[in-house]
Amino acid sequence: MPRPSPDANLTARPHTAAGAQEKVQEKEPRMMLFDVYVPRGALDADERRALGRRLIEAFMVDNGMHASEVLGAARTLTQALVHETDAWVLGQRPEEGESDPADPPRYVVRLSVPAAWRKDMSANAIEMVTKALAETEEAAGRDPEHLWLAPHAMVHVVGVSEGGIGFYGKSFGAEDLLEELTRAYRRNLAQGQVSAPPPGRLLDPVCGMTVEEDTDLTLVHGGTVYGFCHHTCRRRYAEEHGLRTQLVNLDALNDA
Repeated sequence: MPRPSPDANLTARPHTAAGAQEKVQEKEPRMMLFDVYVPRGALDADERRALGRRLIEAFMVDNGMHASEVLGAARTLTQALVHETDAWVLGQRPEEGESDPADPPRYVVRLSVPAAWRKDMSANAIEMVTKALAETEEAAGRDPEHLWLAPHAMVHVVGVSEGGIGFYGKSFGAEDLLEELTRAYRRNLAQGQVSAPPPGRLLDPVCGMTVEEDTDLTLVHGGTVYGFCHHTCRRRYAEEHGLRTQLVNLDALNDA
């Protein structure tokens, strides 16, 4: 297929998906469902499988910030479905002529997550998905710039309402999913099988992430200062241990 010819008036945007990936991964790993739709003929079977794998790996990077048990649980619950669509109708007026949706390829991606997670991850997730699609285009020998210069990749981050996700024949809310993802890690923590965080970082005892020591999301329990990746983890730990949720001043604590 010929390479796309972007409108000369369009300016290429900076590709900053690496930064977007870091921001998504500042929170605990999250299970996701990717639904990807591509026009028939745009990608062969191997390319479709590679795209699904590329999306999962983009969001499930083991960067040392997450407990391996939690990352493994998130991977177990994450799936990517890549659909080849026969009838793909573009929205231009009939008198404008019929365009081929596979030349250059259009993509529609639906990323389903619990509604409680959607707001703080959408912008970065959309950029990461588009980057994965661009890598797929490049691997197929096409110029990926059309995905940044024209609306050829539509990404929906869909927040599934509380209790609208289910496994094992029962519904799961956001708190239930957090419990499912962190069960193995929390068991190992209780058994003393979790390593101390590196210098300058604090351990999130709920999800196993390590966070910067200067975070505002902290609690003290049993003489240990814990840091938290998200207010959800902090609230859960406080409720489980009957702690007040005041913020900890680490400088004052160290000077005492």
